Amino acid sequence: MAKISVLLVDDDLEHRTAFSFIFKDWGYDLTMAKDGFEAVKLCVKKRFDAIVMDIKMDGLDGLQALAFIKKNERAEPISGFKGESMNAQTPVIMLTGYATVKDAVQAMKDGAYDFLIKGDVEIDILRLKINNALEHHKLKEAKEASIIGEQNLIMGRSPAFRKIVELVERIAPSMANVLLTGESGVGKEVVARLIWSKSPRANQLFATCNCSAVSKETVEDSLFGHRKGAFTGAVTDRQGILKSAEGGTVFLDEIGETTPQFQTKLLRALQEREIQPLGSDQAEKVDVRFLAATNVDLETVIQSGKFREDIYHRFTFKIRVPSLRERLEDLPELANYYLQRYAMRNGREVAGFSPAAMDILLNHSWPGNIRELQNAMEYVVVMMASDQVTETDLPESLTTPVYHKLPHGTQAAANPAATQAANQTANQAHGHTAGQATDPAAGQAAGHAGEALSLKEAEKNHILSVLEKTHGVKKKAADMLRISRKTLSEKIKAYQLTQYMSAKDGGADEDEGEADFDGPDDELPEHPLRH
Repeated sequence: MAKISVLLVDDDLEHRTAFSFIFKDWGYDLTMAKDGFEAVKLCVKKRFDAIVMDIKMDGLDGLQALAFIKKNERAEPISGFKGESMNAQTPVIMLTGYATVKDAVQAMKDGAYDFLIKGDVEIDILRLKINNALEHHKLKEAKEASIIGEQNLIMGRSPAFRKIVELVERIAPSMANVLLTGESGVGKEVVARLIWSKSPRANQLFATCNCSAVSKETVEDSLFGHRKGAFTGAVTDRQGILKSAEGGTVFLDEIGETTPQFQTKLLRALQEREIQPLGSDQAEKVDVRFLAATNVDLETVIQSGKFREDIYHRFTFKIRVPSLRERLEDLPELANYYLQRYAMRNGREVAGFSPAAMDILLNHSWPGNIRELQNAMEYVVVMMASDQVTETDLPESLTTPVYHKLPHGTQAAANPAATQAANQTANQAHGHTAGQATDPAAGQAAGHAGEALSLKEAEKNHILSVLEKTHGVKKKAADMLRISRKTLSEKIKAYQLTQYMSAKDGGADEDEGEADFDGPDDELPEHPLRH
């Protein structure tokens, strides 16, 4: 394991000598500088894990050196020196005397992590502060990497998704309501969070309400709140999501699952920014921005009378998030991202995919979209026999693919432009030139195999296959399919898979109230990139 690299900056030789023995005893890889000028020269050449620096030094003092190291706007040009700091993100602990506490406070404003008074330095406290600084920096880097990974890598670079990103850039700064549509698991909540993160409300709460995850009777209470005595069990006032998210953004997941009664109240909130908690006769103003998502065709639902058209038109922008099979160019990068992510969680090292394994991924129709890809990569990490993923490591659902039609009617495997671009991306990742790693015949064969199946037939066969594998255990089957048990029960009933229907209600499942999380990070409740 690499040693922690620390830069010690102090113009007092006695202090430097004393600290050097202590730091080396702690196992640090120590570099020392006798003044600020020497420190900035070192910071141009090397990235350190932590910096401990005195404030009062002859020549270039600690505050001037800090401004340069942190690339602070207060930094002044240093005479006779050119270069750029590699340590803008490195935690810096400042050392100060009794008379310079004011300078230490200024150092904190300029980006220092912490400070210690030199005359009272206790070795254990110094080590604790350095360890805290390192841990804080590590968590900050992990958070930033997560944000970059989820919002840039998962978003993808395909033309289909770049158009969405460009639209997000334009609408994010506004207060306009946005409706996101698309199949389950395509990443609708990722897009919603991207809109939020680029909006003026990014520093305020992003609150989610999964309209299908709670019973129809309690969704109003969840969103609008209630007053004491509003119903049996309401022993105190309860603030709903809309009031809790004051000044922030509210994401209404599965808005197409709401009741007409709820929609009436929601319309008032959307139109007037006004709510009325259950049990209250007083209207209350709310300041939130509304984002929503659905995987149903709302225009069709409107025609059936189950969804209010005026609510639909309260969403100024409607963004359709494409399915994974429509953006195959992104698949190699996405697959590698999730592979590495689950490998890290499971303490395994992976080298990537064999060309044959990648061919299988590229020719699969991905009915479960990114959510299915996640599940497959987690399976692979657990089951793979070596550090490279081969076709034998892939789950059976990928090696015996189900072919779904794209919205415009063509087979997923017969999308030559997308498949060619995806193959080229995969080949580059493996170090092959175009045409070396993939067999076009495989895609053609897959396309012919899919032509005999309609979308419904393919889905029915896939569900039946999974149910057989799980011996009819719906919870396991729903987990494998990455849908809720409620959705699974509805499909079992729709396809008349009578052998798997439950006794009551001709196929209604006892778990209808459970959440159906959609999206790239549905397994992480706190980061619900759930659509």
